[in-house]
Amino acid sequence: MRRTDAPLPGVVLLQPQVHGDERGFFFECYNARTMARLGIDVGFVQDNHSRSLRGVVRGLHYQLRRPQVKLIRATRGAVWDVAVDLRLGSPTFGRWWGVELSAENFLQVLIPEGFGHGFCVLTEVAEVQYKCSDYYDPADERGVRWNDPRLGIEWPLGGTAPLLSARDAALPTLETIDPADLPRWEPEA
Repeated sequence: MRRTDAPLPGVVLLQPQVHGDERGFFFECYNARTMARLGIDVGFVQDNHSRSLRGVVRGLHYQLRRPQVKLIRATRGAVWDVAVDLRLGSPTFGRWWGVELSAENFLQVLIPEGFGHGFCVLTEVAEVQYKCSDYYDPADERGVRWNDPRLGIEWPLGGTAPLLSARDAALPTLETIDPADLPRWEPEA
């Protein structure tokens, strides 16, 4: 497994070693000891799996009181995956970073607590699987609108309108979110 740090603090791109031949492939997508050697020591407690159609945008979601570290990968098709620093007071507050995750490139992205997460489907169908460091609590879920002009995320939609859930379409912008509903940045000692 190879680790590459993204331009946002704590966001990590992981590239597993894939063994393939004419029969197919094999790779280890998660190993706690390997992750610890890479400086990633997270206790995951929940796995999620979503299936979406081309043009779907999911997000940008985050949890406030029960924040989650997420380890995300595409197991079918391809998505443009985005992390946004939403930690109030952070030097990189409001900045985003995106990467294509696909069943073909095997890349995974680790998104730390305090970051919003979302993705846009690039293929006819995509399936995304991700590990979470805390249990999902619907009452704790928060979000920022996918097209918030302050964020300026460059979604590869090819000029077409995204397919959104009613909930995601109604999410607030950073400008309208109550600061009490944003995670806080805590500088390392």
